[in-house]
Amino acid sequence: MHPQNHGSVFRAFLAVVALLVLLTAFAAGQETVLYSFYDSGGTVLPQAGVIADASGNLYGTTFYSGDYGMGMVYELTPTSTGWQKTILHSFNVDGVDGFFPTGGVIFDSAGNLYGTTEFGGSGSCSVGFGCGTIFKLSPDGNGGWTETILHQFKGTDGWQAHAGLVFDSAGNLYGTTANGGTFGEGTVYELVPAKNGTWDLKTLYQFSGGLDGSVPWGGVILDSAGNLYGMTNQGGGVIAPCHYGCGTAFELIRPNGGTGWTEKTLHNFTKVADGHYPYGSLLMDGSGNLYGAASSGGGSADKGIIFELMPSASGQWNEKLLHNFNKGYWDGAGPSANLIFDSAGNLYSTTLSGGAENEGTVFELTPAAKGPWTETILHNFIRQDADGVNPNGGVIFDAHGNLYGATASGGQNAEGAVFEITR
Repeated sequence: MHPQNHGSVFRAFLAVVALLVLLTAFAAGQETVLYSFYDSGGTVLPQAGVIADASGNLYGTTFYSGDYGMGMVYELTPTSTGWQKTILHSFNVDGVDGFFPTGGVIFDSAGNLYGTTEFGGSGSCSVGFGCGTIFKLSPDGNGGWTETILHQFKGTDGWQAHAGLVFDSAGNLYGTTANGGTFGEGTVYELVPAKNGTWDLKTLYQFSGGLDGSVPWGGVILDSAGNLYGMTNQGGGVIAPCHYGCGTAFELIRPNGGTGWTEKTLHNFTKVADGHYPYGSLLMDGSGNLYGAASSGGGSADKGIIFELMPSASGQWNEKLLHNFNKGYWDGAGPSANLIFDSAGNLYSTTLSGGAENEGTVFELTPAAKGPWTETILHNFIRQDADGVNPNGGVIFDAHGNLYGATASGGQNAEGAVFEITR
């Protein structure tokens, strides 16, 4: 056989192998678009994922759309003819209400919803846009929902609340702002309900932009002792790969008879064979180990990592890289969302881009005794067939092990979609 024919056969063989890999990735999960967003005014852009109630209804936020085009909180209800959207609240530019929500919503035990907006309220932080708000939505018993503004940021106490909220066992709320505070580098706050129905905000920590980090885009989580954990997108020390620092993972230690919270930097990202610029929140397992994603870094590919941080007897935390993205053309890139576990200890989330058509993926990571974890691509997002693309948020499970999430774009109208992946 002519040498050129050998080359042609070999290339054809590689193409078949690549196709089989891709088909295997697709076969790992069956995706269905449940709802495609549309607004006559343009881009809807759901940036967060979804949550579910006990009846299987889904809830989330969009950056645009609603009655005033400034974002909304929505509910999706399954019906015999498909999923029906109900707008629970339309955000308004009126000097009181917030607008442009990015962090999603959470439930309390009474069925009220809580969330944040990046802008709006009575403050003046960015071209008169307002400094952002924390809000509560309560069902009125007649199918409607009533909004209560729990806090309007002023800038000095933080602004641009990009991430969502988390409750502690006493009903206090915790979150972050990506900007503002004394140093203008972001804050961690606690919101405490008062007896008269109002809520009081306590600034727990103000980032300086130095070794302690800056710009926390993601939220915080709590351990059993009430300590807080999170990540900053920048800071941690200026190094050559990252002029403003590559970001940090941090702990805020709850006061024990003291007067304030103590910040401890658990890890400084370095980009070199490590990640940098993390956007999401951390996840803790039953042993106290932390898991997270960094949207960039991870060696020469520079497409992001999934990592584990493990505490040692000396008090230091050791990082283990679980996966470097984009090792092959079919892999995801830019993991920016939160992670979740299943009951077997596997991790799940999304990538903003990468995959078969560079439109993002849903992936699973299975633990390995040594070295990197095994990755399975559950879905490659594509622009054909009204599929969603570019998922910013993470995914959730239902009781049957199916996954649900939202994409920032794509769908029937190219304005975002909510999807389900069945296993």
